[in-house]
Amino acid sequence: MRIELVPRYLALVAAALGLLFSSGIQPAAADASKPATHTVKMDLTSFLPADITVNAGDTIEWINKDLFPHTATSEAGGFDSGMVLPDKSWTYKAAKKGEFPYICTYHPTMTATLKVK
Repeated sequence: MRIELVPRYLALVAAALGLLFSSGIQPAAADASKPATHTVKMDLTSFLPADITVNAGDTIEWINKDLFPHTATSEAGGFDSGMVLPDKSWTYKAAKKGEFPYICTYHPTMTATLKVK
């Protein structure tokens, strides 16, 4: 009796798959063009990660996890967070493609690079 149910089950599965594919429903795919948000931590007088690559249109959030203020200041003048106090953050939307070295103006040895594709 159990063997008799197999053809019925297979026919039911085939019918369900046929309806799914003929309805135009497609599996959800990641939208590569959707802007993303990236995080850079300011901690132990370092930017973590020190180098980050993003797409134009993405947002970068710098979060200060240190005990004192920091900045994220582009050496070419493209962006400047101003003072970011401990436990605060600053966001920037990357619009222009290129490579942008930046520093903390309070701690000049604190350096990093933002790369925008």
